[in-house]
Amino acid sequence: MTLALLFPGQGAQSPGFLHKLPQHEAVGETLDEASRALGFDVLTLDSDVALRSTVAVQVGLTVAGVAVARALAHEGLVPQFGAGLSVGAYAAAVSCEAVSFGDALHMVRKRAELMESAWPSGYGLTAVSGLSETQVETLANAHARDGMERVYVANVNAPRQIVVAGADAALDAFASYALAAGARKAQRLAISVPSHCELLADAAEALLAWSRDIPFRTPRGVYVDNRGGRPLHSAEAIRADLATNMRYTVRWYDALTVMIESGANVLTEAPPGQVLTDIAREHYPEVAAFAVSNLPLGRLVPIVRRRLGDDR
Repeated sequence: MTLALLFPGQGAQSPGFLHKLPQHEAVGETLDEASRALGFDVLTLDSDVALRSTVAVQVGLTVAGVAVARALAHEGLVPQFGAGLSVGAYAAAVSCEAVSFGDALHMVRKRAELMESAWPSGYGLTAVSGLSETQVETLANAHARDGMERVYVANVNAPRQIVVAGADAALDAFASYALAAGARKAQRLAISVPSHCELLADAAEALLAWSRDIPFRTPRGVYVDNRGGRPLHSAEAIRADLATNMRYTVRWYDALTVMIESGANVLTEAPPGQVLTDIAREHYPEVAAFAVSNLPLGRLVPIVRRRLGDDR
């Protein structure tokens, strides 16, 4: 049995999510380390007001992911696979030891600042349920031909769970198109930038240049990327993935499928939320999937150990 650790992306956050992390020595040490690295108390990042900031959300998610990965490792649960959706990839890279925690925090902060400054308001993401990527792409083309501002396929989270990016008015109009075409739901997400599309091409290039001096290493274990849903084995490939994934479609379902087909059969999702767990359970019911947010660590660890065939 093989363990994969999954890290959620922006949109999973909720007020107080850092304060709800497991009470564990490794979590407390990680919060302290993050606060020292950034020069402020990271527990201020999860208030209602703070979560209006892309910077606060993305940094907070990285802190939460690394804290829980370290707590699990402390309990002997070291994953063979690591993958994160969008900004979750940074925590995955730290978990795989491809980049240091401090460097990842600074890179995430720069990423979020570039995203916010590129499109400070009037943009975001909408999740469309019930249509395929091909159907959504066809609708987006028709939407543009009708004179509306372009929307872009940003995430393929599952075969019929697609996220689109664009301007507020365009997203509102596209939601009507999608529902008329048979979508079950079209819902705006708590994200205020047009992530994972060409609108962030310049920001991605700026982050890639900014990150040139950050040391990356060959990962321990298997790091699975967002853009192609495939394992990356070199330090430079992981640097490029982290720096540029903001401009490319997130192919989470492909990443999930690659891990499972490569032998991952126990999945554990770092906080906050359980979106990635729900996707795995729906599409791969034969796999054991758990969300740390749903179980106290003292209960989760022995359950995962038993699933892995470890009777300690």
